[in-house]
Amino acid sequence: MSTMLALVRLCLLFVCLTGSAAEAELTPPDDLFMLTLNTNYTLAWDWDQSAAGSDSATFTVQYAGNHSLKKRNPKWTTVCAETSGRSCDLTRSGLNYLGLYVVRVQTNLNGRHSVWKSLQFSPDKDAVLGPPSEVRLGVSGRTLDIFITDPQNSSNSSMKEHLNKLSYDIVYWEQPEDGKSLMPETTSTVANVVTLSSIKPWTQYCMQIRSRDDFYNKTSTFTAPLCAQTEGVVPWWKIFMYFLLSLVSCFLMVLLFLYGGHHCFQICKATFLPNEKLPSYIKQHEGDYPRLIVSDYESDLCDPVIVCSESAILVINPAVDSAAPPAGLDQDRSSRHSRQNSSSSGDSGVYSAGGNSGGLQPKVASTFTDVNPGFDSEKLNMLSMNSEFKVFPAVPDEGVVDMEV
Repeated sequence: MSTMLALVRLCLLFVCLTGSAAEAELTPPDDLFMLTLNTNYTLAWDWDQSAAGSDSATFTVQYAGNHSLKKRNPKWTTVCAETSGRSCDLTRSGLNYLGLYVVRVQTNLNGRHSVWKSLQFSPDKDAVLGPPSEVRLGVSGRTLDIFITDPQNSSNSSMKEHLNKLSYDIVYWEQPEDGKSLMPETTSTVANVVTLSSIKPWTQYCMQIRSRDDFYNKTSTFTAPLCAQTEGVVPWWKIFMYFLLSLVSCFLMVLLFLYGGHHCFQICKATFLPNEKLPSYIKQHEGDYPRLIVSDYESDLCDPVIVCSESAILVINPAVDSAAPPAGLDQDRSSRHSRQNSSSSGDSGVYSAGGNSGGLQPKVASTFTDVNPGFDSEKLNMLSMNSEFKVFPAVPDEGVVDMEV
């Protein structure tokens, strides 16, 4: 009976020793380090995945105050439990910026646990200080104003709540036009508004700023370069040129406005109130068309026109004998005499052509001068000297002109 009990104890002891060896063989995390910026803290680590094979391991992260480790049963606060990642965020865990803590990590695999791997951490000493959250430049004449916004913590508050001796290093330099770099100048300040007065007017300056804490001699990275150009007293000739340019611009604008208004008015007037009542193609040939009605003023400028009911063809040929009348003239003369005899006594002013050419020419001249008083007698004499003088009648069958006085 005692032999059996001894064998059972030996088996249990072997199993316990085997389990402890397997648990001790589980590799813990290594290369623990903190990723920090102001009050943002993240614990990161590495682990050899080949020790677990195809199985996936998880990790547990805890922290405790350094002062509580002196107690027999220290209080550990779990931040990340059974996480599969290789990092754990401690920002919202409530770590005091001026405190001292111990952070530890353990590997978990298939119910087995590795030993704890710990790291001592003090935010005030180990946390990285960030640069100013914002920098703005303001130009006032030949001075340059710099507006600095403090670095922000995790709750969007100023880091001056945790760092009483927070200051800033300002590095500025002149930006030449030829591109050559000049020796920069440096100044330090604890204020959030800085004015640089010992600089040149009408010159471009660039600058970079970083945060600094003298207690632990911590410095941040520099901000991106920010440039601005200073101003100065404007020369009188520039003021005159600006005034002249503005005056010319105003004049041109007013002139353009007036011209545009006049042009629009003319277009509207021509569209809604046109001056031309006739089409353009008729107006171009308006003088070519006869007018039936004329004004009294135009009628006074014209000579009166006399319309005769009958006209005659007078043929004067000096080469023909004046004693012999033309053929058929006797018959016409007899008929004329018969017509004159039958007419009333008021027709005594009617003239007929005689038997000779000498008696005919004076009557013709008197006839033309009576009909048209403005007719030149000298022209009539010139016409009578021609070989022929013809007047074409409206009625071709009569050769004698009967005119009334």
